[in-house]
Amino acid sequence: MLYLCEKPSQARDIARVLGANGRGDGYLQGQGITVTWCFGHLLEQAEPEAYGEQYKRWNFASLPILPQEWQLDVKKSGAKQFKVIKALLAKAQHVVIATDADREGEMIAREVMELCRYHGQISRLWLSALDDASIRKALGQLKPGTATEKLYQAGIARSRADWLVGMNLSRAYTLAAQYSGKLGANGGALSVGRVQTPTLRLVADRDEQIKHFVPVDYWDVIAACLPPETPQSFKANWVAPKGKEGVDSEGRCIDNALAQHVASTCQGQNATVLRCDTERKRQNAPLPYELSGLQVEASRRWGMSAKQVLDVAQALYETHKLTTYPRTDCGYLPVSQHADAANVFSALTHIDRNLAPLVAQADPKRKSKAWDDKKITAHHGIIPTAAQGSIERLSEAEFYIYDLIRKRYLAQFFPAYEYDQSVIELDCQGYIFRTSGRVDRVMGWKVAYQEPGDNTPIPTADTPEKNAKTPEETQALPKLTVGDSVLIDTTELVQRQTKPPAPYTEGTLIQAMKSVAKAVENPKLKAILKENAGIGTEATRAAIIETLLTRKLLEREGKKKQLRATPKGMALISMLPNAVKDPALTAAWEQALEAVANGEMSLEQFMEKQQTWLLKVLERAKAGTGINPAALADFQPKKMATVPAAVPIAVDDAPPERKTCPACGKAMVKRAGKYGVFWGCSGYPTCTTIVNIRRGNAT
Repeated sequence: MLYLCEKPSQARDIARVLGANGRGDGYLQGQGITVTWCFGHLLEQAEPEAYGEQYKRWNFASLPILPQEWQLDVKKSGAKQFKVIKALLAKAQHVVIATDADREGEMIAREVMELCRYHGQISRLWLSALDDASIRKALGQLKPGTATEKLYQAGIARSRADWLVGMNLSRAYTLAAQYSGKLGANGGALSVGRVQTPTLRLVADRDEQIKHFVPVDYWDVIAACLPPETPQSFKANWVAPKGKEGVDSEGRCIDNALAQHVASTCQGQNATVLRCDTERKRQNAPLPYELSGLQVEASRRWGMSAKQVLDVAQALYETHKLTTYPRTDCGYLPVSQHADAANVFSALTHIDRNLAPLVAQADPKRKSKAWDDKKITAHHGIIPTAAQGSIERLSEAEFYIYDLIRKRYLAQFFPAYEYDQSVIELDCQGYIFRTSGRVDRVMGWKVAYQEPGDNTPIPTADTPEKNAKTPEETQALPKLTVGDSVLIDTTELVQRQTKPPAPYTEGTLIQAMKSVAKAVENPKLKAILKENAGIGTEATRAAIIETLLTRKLLEREGKKKQLRATPKGMALISMLPNAVKDPALTAAWEQALEAVANGEMSLEQFMEKQQTWLLKVLERAKAGTGINPAALADFQPKKMATVPAAVPIAVDDAPPERKTCPACGKAMVKRAGKYGVFWGCSGYPTCTTIVNIRRGNAT
């Protein structure tokens, strides 16, 4: 029996439980069982020229490119492992697919099996956690291969449709832009994609909002209130009534005379208490991190890029063995792992003695809402392992990310944070004033975040990025009853000004990608985006942002590394029809792909719909140039081979032939340019990454 896994670490975990401990070249073996693995997708869609010589040149006459018989190429980086798997499949009579329990996992295994023409028995190991108990349970409940075959069809549909969009529309809009002169003579290639283009639009739209923002002055009236027979004063803000002349739709007073009138009318007057409520509230610990949560938090705290966080988290997982698999979109944990808490606690204190006092306060028997098998997707939340490593071996960035992960985990073993939330409303001369206050009562899980000298706001379960308290929120309010009289001792008029939205950082852009449903009006499509956590996946969002940066559609700006759309990026967004750059496209695709996975739509029907849509967009691209169709068909893009939009990337002294493109993963090839020899991505012109050869290495 042959088990085919998605990655080496997954294979090791499954092989350990199966007793297949003998090591081979690219596989593990024992007990009559062989376990082998892919490295994610070992195969990739062939380039357009594989379907005909006419597709080597970029021109409208060759569009659309609609393959009749789809071809896959083995990635150079995985060629050796593919040969191993092919040889094992040739001898196998029964294969158990043990890749991730999702659409992509199904595709990774079956596309290899199909290319190798495997026709034997197929079973499916369906598991989302890789602890021993979860693996044993799943091994006892193997599914027949037919139960998940439709997921493969959905995976193929997604892959082919993405290829059609990327290859056809990238060429079409590059040609249209260069023909019309929007990119200039050296504008390079444009890149269009189902996810990257709506992501670019998010940044472009934000830039436009900032550019055209007109600040508006408004005024707050703050009252200093003195309750009777108590020295405990407090401050309250006037609540400007929406709809009143001089008050905007957000409840801001934009009329200085009105604000001055309220301040002078109320100063020195008594106000009547309309409301005085105090409510004890509880807040459970936030779930363990998923990848995007880590990326958002690390961007906010230290300005780390999404790719940097992913690389660090991957190193903590693969190199140091200190944390679990990082490319997860789920913060929940399998119940079977709760029993490992004591061992994890022991490892945490072994790795870092400074953590011992905090670990001593944690209760390993406490079970938070994080442990819930029903809410786990393909992978569970990122948590520390029981491996006893060394903190001295961690880089600064690795320690930062490790510290976030371990504290989130420890927080699960503390009680809820409790606080008293108080609200007071006053009526003074017909004007309403309101204030609120929060007083901590039980610190609970927030103890895990309290360190001497650390003034970083403590993340909350609901809004981890917006948790700094204002002075009014932290004030202790006096006990009053409805009807009490309170003196408005003084009033203060404070002039403020509306601010434009902040430019995106990588962290806030990832948040926007996850919550992009807010920008979609169609209720059904909005619901799909919510269910699927927006556009992109945990594993691809960092790469999407990096691709946009590499292709000079986005750029980083300033010390805060804010993201801005480049002139090239703005030009692309301005050219594209809404159907291409609207995140609703992803939602519509997901709806159709779900139908394929459920057997309600065939792969052929899905592809027919995509091709019909593509043809309409291509016609619009051609029409948008305003050029005679006959002349347009023969137009050739200018200076494409110079790759003017490429980003030089430093590499080490390893043979460049073995390098893969840092932007898209394709092989790098040697090219001769105007200024000498350089290494460029074999995926050009879709990917324009180049690597400069240092003089010492030049050949």
